[in-house]
Amino acid sequence: MKNRRKRGGLSGGDVVVSWRRFFRFVSLFVFSFVLFSALFIFFGKIRPVVRSSVNAVLRGSVPAVKVVTIHEAVEFPDQTLIFLKYPPYSRLFTKEDLFCVFSDVNDSSKLFKELPYAVETDDYGRHIVRCSAVPRGNTVSLAVSRWTVDNSNLQVGLTHRWDWLVYDAVIDDDNSTVVFVKGLNLRPGKVADVSRYECVYGWDFTKPKLLLRAQVISAAQEIVRCKTPLTVLDGPRKAQSQPVKVSVRIKGSGMLPSVAHPIKRPGRVKDTKTFETCVCTMTRNAANVLREWVIYHAGIGVQRWFIYDNNSDDDIVSEIKNLENRGYNISRHFWPWIKTQEAGFASCAIRAKSDCDWVAFIDVDEFFYIPSGQTLTDVIRNHTTSSGEIGEIRTPCHSFGPSGLSDPPGGGVTAAYTCRMALPERHKSIIRPESLNATLINVVHHFHLKEGFAFADVDKGMMVINHYKYQVWEIFKEKFKRRVATYVADWQNEENVGSKDRAPGLGTRPVEPSDWAERFCEVRDIGLRDWVLDNFRDRKTQRLVWEREARRVEDEVIVQMGSWADKRVGRKRKKQLKAQ
Repeated sequence: MKNRRKRGGLSGGDVVVSWRRFFRFVSLFVFSFVLFSALFIFFGKIRPVVRSSVNAVLRGSVPAVKVVTIHEAVEFPDQTLIFLKYPPYSRLFTKEDLFCVFSDVNDSSKLFKELPYAVETDDYGRHIVRCSAVPRGNTVSLAVSRWTVDNSNLQVGLTHRWDWLVYDAVIDDDNSTVVFVKGLNLRPGKVADVSRYECVYGWDFTKPKLLLRAQVISAAQEIVRCKTPLTVLDGPRKAQSQPVKVSVRIKGSGMLPSVAHPIKRPGRVKDTKTFETCVCTMTRNAANVLREWVIYHAGIGVQRWFIYDNNSDDDIVSEIKNLENRGYNISRHFWPWIKTQEAGFASCAIRAKSDCDWVAFIDVDEFFYIPSGQTLTDVIRNHTTSSGEIGEIRTPCHSFGPSGLSDPPGGGVTAAYTCRMALPERHKSIIRPESLNATLINVVHHFHLKEGFAFADVDKGMMVINHYKYQVWEIFKEKFKRRVATYVADWQNEENVGSKDRAPGLGTRPVEPSDWAERFCEVRDIGLRDWVLDNFRDRKTQRLVWEREARRVEDEVIVQMGSWADKRVGRKRKKQLKAQ
């Protein structure tokens, strides 16, 4: 019997083996069924479907589904912003999921595609695809490289001009709506006649009967302040309702297009705020300099940084994340609107109001220098303790030149540029947010204040700003691309050629003068350089704390190689001595 069982006849032992095999097969089948069912449900639930599948729905070939669509777009001289609209619970696209497709309007077979610059998320939570500018005679669409049911593209429909647009809005702590507008062409620094305008709120601007109209409280530069309707303040009744938009109507001329949904900032101004000293800046492609700027200013007392990113295409997102991971309280805010520095600063003043006692408005090539070694907070207190009426502190700026350098300095600007112009140029401001005039008028360098508040000038012996304005040519020439201020002409335009904003003697073309490295050098100033070397240099590596890790690794390798070479020479010398 034992032999028969081993050989596999019809004995009872064979029955035991067959049931075991059957049990394994059933277990594998059940496990596979559960696994593939779960995967099908999971991917079927999160996969977004493009608009082109609607045609199939209308033909009745597939059941109706919600689709990802293009809500609207804004055309700029050098890029196109495309606003996506997702159904609830959809997977969000990344840069790697999409292509910008440009097609000839006369021949659809002539097309080319490229990856977008980026896919951004704004304060409203909207996903915005940044494609390059649409060439003349072409249209743009989005091709989805995966997660789609077919190969058709997302088509761009409603498209706005960047210079005729309500582009941003925020509800201030007094419940008024601050609206940012391109196209009103108001004079800089002047208050406009509010009777010419009215604010319009609505979910669909094509249906006039459903629009809410509101009084304009003030209008100046690119900022209109409106009385917010209670319906808007109460918010949508349903969590998934379409957010309301706001626009501005010019009486007798019509209403401007809008992409702005008014956001309500959290809470009113607190008696005790989280941060004493904050900094706000608007910048583009500042990844290489941001670390030095943040770490240095943290060393003199700054606690919070607001970075308004004006269309960067470098590694600034990862750099800000790196600084966050190091413990710095820094945030990035996508601000694609060009020629809007004054509006961006007003937006930042509102954003910072609930958390910051004082906010400095400086560029990333500007550094406060306090020769006495005091903190920035100390200087502010010294100018405000005697009077509660001070709402703004103005600091003079020294403009530094290339200082004989031809290549970008590896250790940062503060320790490298040491030659400057003799006389200060302009000033920059540190403001108390609640002291600002309701119009929020500012000319980059200072704000208009409420009645009862005054400004204080800081003596240049107490504190100055080192403005590394005229750096090596490779860095400086980027200023020719576009100036961020609203009322400052781009340098390539034959307009306001004599402006102090321009570099003297350069004209309108970015052509490097032969003596550029020696220009703007009237006074040798090593004060901040020496202070930085004393306070921010690593005693072990002799490197500044903000220098790139790659350079540190390179230095460590060199040191190790040097140590290895020394040991090798030492061993060789010992052998020579023994031989003697």
